[in-house]
Amino acid sequence: MSQKIFRKGFLALAVTTAIGASSLAQADVVIGVAGPHTGANATFGEQYWRGATQAAEDINAAGGINGEKIKLVKADDACEPKQAVSVANRLVDQDKVAGVVGHFCSSSTMPASEVYDEAGVISITPGSTNPKITERGYGGMFRMCGRDDQQGIVAGNYIADTLKAKKVAVIHDKDTYGQGLADATKAQLAKKGIEAVLYEGLTRGEKDFNALVTKIRAAGAEVVYFGGCHPEAGPLVRQMREQGLNAKFVSGDCVVTDEFVTTAGGAQYTKGVLMTFGADPRLIADGKAVIDKFRAAGYEPEGYTLYSYASVQALAAAFKGAGSTEGAKASEWLKSHPVDTVMGKKEWDPKGDLKVSDYVMYEWDDAGKYHQMK
Repeated sequence: MSQKIFRKGFLALAVTTAIGASSLAQADVVIGVAGPHTGANATFGEQYWRGATQAAEDINAAGGINGEKIKLVKADDACEPKQAVSVANRLVDQDKVAGVVGHFCSSSTMPASEVYDEAGVISITPGSTNPKITERGYGGMFRMCGRDDQQGIVAGNYIADTLKAKKVAVIHDKDTYGQGLADATKAQLAKKGIEAVLYEGLTRGEKDFNALVTKIRAAGAEVVYFGGCHPEAGPLVRQMREQGLNAKFVSGDCVVTDEFVTTAGGAQYTKGVLMTFGADPRLIADGKAVIDKFRAAGYEPEGYTLYSYASVQALAAAFKGAGSTEGAKASEWLKSHPVDTVMGKKEWDPKGDLKVSDYVMYEWDDAGKYHQMK
């Protein structure tokens, strides 16, 4: 456990004891939902908000947390690190959150989690996968997803063992997440005896990748691995196909949205694209009732929707189990107890990582939908 969060928790407990039990009564348990609610990656913020909102409604309908209702607060970081710090401070100082579901981009989660740790606030990210997030000794930092060093192994092994590629171009977006995932995949390929024929970064927000495609072609790549998100992945794969480059396109869990097809210009460009993501939670029986509820309302719980729902479940279970919303107590409880979620039973190690990672391969079809591969 981080010494900072422990000290904060101890001091908070001492203060509340000193000022009397009457001050402990609160109308709500406030939970922040932090992520890119605007900007190029806003689709993931929408997934977060949808999942968290439904979870809060369901938990509140069942009696809430220790007799109190969950109140959600939306915090938009636009996947910008400086903005993430700003909204983290607002959540702590102004909104007085007990916990945070977020952030999404690893480059946002890293600095924001420093704010939460200093304040003694427990946080759980549904989608940030950079290994460093849980390697810094912050006792209140958790994940509902796996790590890039796990995801990269799955991608690297598939490229080497199933695709049997010998020439692989590794492209990344220079971001904490994208480059980290690309590097993890590149490292696994090296272990399999495959050295990248091209390793290059592009800039987030760019749309013209024709010069890069020319380099990929010149390198003779049979597979292009891209570490990054759909706003760049879509145009990149389209321009590859428009130039007649049919190398297999493989990416990670930041293209797990139907908007990938939109940014590419249609399913004719994304057909056959491969990606890594956790085992499809929509196929898990534990979440059937919730999934049916989403679909009945006309919403398909794609991507990180159920990860966000499960994150709220985890925070609620920790607050209930600890009998307190104090961060240190909730964190200690969560690291020593499993939680039943819509994604099945989840358990965490002392770092706040899931004890079991379940990355698998997916493929996009000609209808613009992704499916878990058998």
